[in-house]
Amino acid sequence: MSRTKTSGDQGEALAGRYLEERGYTILDRQWRCRFGELDIVAQSPGGVLCFVEVKRRGPGSIGLPREFVDGRKRERLRRAASLYMGFHELDCPARFDVAEIYEEKGGGLWVEYLEDAFA
Repeated sequence: MSRTKTSGDQGEALAGRYLEERGYTILDRQWRCRFGELDIVAQSPGGVLCFVEVKRRGPGSIGLPREFVDGRKRERLRRAASLYMGFHELDCPARFDVAEIYEEKGGGLWVEYLEDAFA
């Protein structure tokens, strides 16, 4: 397994724990389709379906993790989310969130969570 994959999986696991601690229910992880992957699909305590894109950056990285969810990535996520909702026959409010995972120089990780990061 590549270092990048392992690092990404650690970030997604941390984001999942972060959500569960706040009352979210994780419905899917790493859901794949022809448009790409949905990192985490969760239901908020208020019943909103959340498509969570997880972005991890190490110490000294240039730019914020959210900046790497560019227009092309957002469009792929929109299409994947639409397919997910159709596949599961869901008709409910939904939003796109970004979980930014930051790595400290000592190796510790922390989450900055952005609700409704884009439409």
